[in-house]
Amino acid sequence: MSDIQPSVSYSFTMRLYIENKPGMLAKVLEAIAQQKADPGAVDVVRVEGEYKVRDLTVSARDEDHSKSIVKAVKQIDGVKVRNVSDRVFLLHLGGKISIENKVPVDTRDSLSMAYTPGVGRVCEAIAEKKEKVHTLTIKKNSVAVVSDGSAVLGLGNIGPEAGMPVMEGKAMLFKEFANIDAYPISLDTQEVDEIVSAVKWMSPGFGGINLEDIGAPRCFEIEERLKEELDIPVFHDDQHGTAVVTLAATINALKVTGKNLEDLRIVIVGAGAAGMAITRILLEAGAEEILVCDREGIINQDRFDDLNNSKQWLAEHTNPANESGSLRDATSGADLLIGVSGPGIVPKKAVEDMADDPIIFALANPVPEIRPEEINSIAKIIATGRSDYPNQINNVLAFPGLFRGALDARATDINEEMKLAAAYAIANSIDENDLAESYIIPSVFNKDIVPKVAKSVEKAAYESGVASHSDPLED
Repeated sequence: MSDIQPSVSYSFTMRLYIENKPGMLAKVLEAIAQQKADPGAVDVVRVEGEYKVRDLTVSARDEDHSKSIVKAVKQIDGVKVRNVSDRVFLLHLGGKISIENKVPVDTRDSLSMAYTPGVGRVCEAIAEKKEKVHTLTIKKNSVAVVSDGSAVLGLGNIGPEAGMPVMEGKAMLFKEFANIDAYPISLDTQEVDEIVSAVKWMSPGFGGINLEDIGAPRCFEIEERLKEELDIPVFHDDQHGTAVVTLAATINALKVTGKNLEDLRIVIVGAGAAGMAITRILLEAGAEEILVCDREGIINQDRFDDLNNSKQWLAEHTNPANESGSLRDATSGADLLIGVSGPGIVPKKAVEDMADDPIIFALANPVPEIRPEEINSIAKIIATGRSDYPNQINNVLAFPGLFRGALDARATDINEEMKLAAAYAIANSIDENDLAESYIIPSVFNKDIVPKVAKSVEKAAYESGVASHSDPLED
């Protein structure tokens, strides 16, 4: 197998005291090269006696690789490693977000208007007409990012405190890409009724709710109940954000391969939140043959009585020939494999069994179901959830624009029409002449994406009847 490439997610900076004579830095870089790591910036800090003090940044494959690199550098005569700083941990010190005032409070007049006594008049106006909360408070541009810490990234049930860095990161992305004020809220409960109640109680201050890192199958019930009971959009991004971007990638992969969605044999590995949502959106878009695999193999009608409610739905709506067997049985002759499960779940043989020009979306993060290095010579198109490989299927392409469009429409829901509109907006942001095997999905840093998605979603909200005020697109 080819070597896994180093990643900035495992980057660190070494403070080195290097003997101040020719060739010493070259020895350090050679040691790093022998470890197959990726050196970055080299900064001279100062000269101290016979030593030149340098900060050297290196990207590694994982934590063990980082330790091996440091050990190799320490073994060089004339080099002292005084400190090693993990750049990812440094970035998180003190948290990643803060709240800032939109107007200064630096005079008696500004204090009297922003707070008491002036604020009382605004409170009375909202009490008299509740809809004014959308224009006179932060509600119209605020989203609560809510988690119970039960399904954090690929780490599992690590708790609400440990999930906070992800929640903060999500809030950062809302602000950076869509100028939405998002607030991380970690709940110290994993009871469905308590989570539903907590979100309902806090909902008056928010224009939308983004559910995050809540495990299946509880997440399905939580989202469904909140959608029924709240008059603001409720969106479980692990389900629907992943599904929207996966559909967008599928649309463009089919353009590259010349295949049609309705003709595909699709295998989805993982029957959790993301697998369920991807199945639904692909069926909505026109897919006809989907096989979903869980730990026991292909989900089918014969297993119905042993399945939970969400898997029973899959048994009823997928696998039209009621096939049974293992993942290898499912992938035989398959055109598209979508992994939303865990690291290393898909064996190379499963990909070798697929149809000509197979498409592989291995989306488990941080370690995919199968490493792209293993199947570069087999697969026509490969996508992952990682930023250090081509074709990153990243939810940030979807949720900022989806919420921006929903908030601008003052929508009461984010429905299937809005999700499909978002997927096609993402896919169509790449000109067909520019599509390639390594370019089926746009960069998350493409500043055109969020406005295009937001406009399409807002239009779909009005057309599907979930917008709560007049259509500005018709003005």
